[in-house]
Amino acid sequence: MARPKTFDEARALDAAMHLFWEKGYEAASTQDLCEATGLGRSSIYNTFVSKHALFLRALTRYTEMTTSEQLALLEDESLPPADRLKGVMASIVAIEEAHRRAGIGIGCLGVNTTVELSGRDAQVAALLGRDQERRLAALTATIAAGQSDGVFSRARRPEEFARFFTAAVAGMRVSAQNGADRAVIESIAAVALDAMTV
Repeated sequence: MARPKTFDEARALDAAMHLFWEKGYEAASTQDLCEATGLGRSSIYNTFVSKHALFLRALTRYTEMTTSEQLALLEDESLPPADRLKGVMASIVAIEEAHRRAGIGIGCLGVNTTVELSGRDAQVAALLGRDQERRLAALTATIAAGQSDGVFSRARRPEEFARFFTAAVAGMRVSAQNGADRAVIESIAAVALDAMTV
């Protein structure tokens, strides 16, 4: 008869997620994972199967958390479309400012993973691709609504602006990770929104 687990799996997964977020996939060793989660090697492998499987679960958890927050803003029809996009940008600024104040330049696990792994790991690329499509669909709908209202420019199709907006957010995160302060991050956000506004 198998022994019952004596640890909080969700807490261990969160600890692993933060370790991967801070160090990246390759640099996070099994020993690092043991120390971060408080688990022994056998518990990690019995529960999560492999480092790669644990990483995929951690990345899934991260994307579900961050995307659900963005979708809640983008799909809030009680707000005008421009306010929804401003809300997303403001949330990114607040997150990156909190990281800066804490003295950690960890950026975004999704962006970091895209750079590190998506070109050579099909499972990671597929996971990130599905996540991006969800965000792009919500952004496209919000921008299309703003174009219908006459707030956003019609110089580009909504899906083109959605991709531009996503690239601007990634740029904000990378800039913050590289030491940019709040004023710089807010400036990037403002320019991106100005480029889309009539």
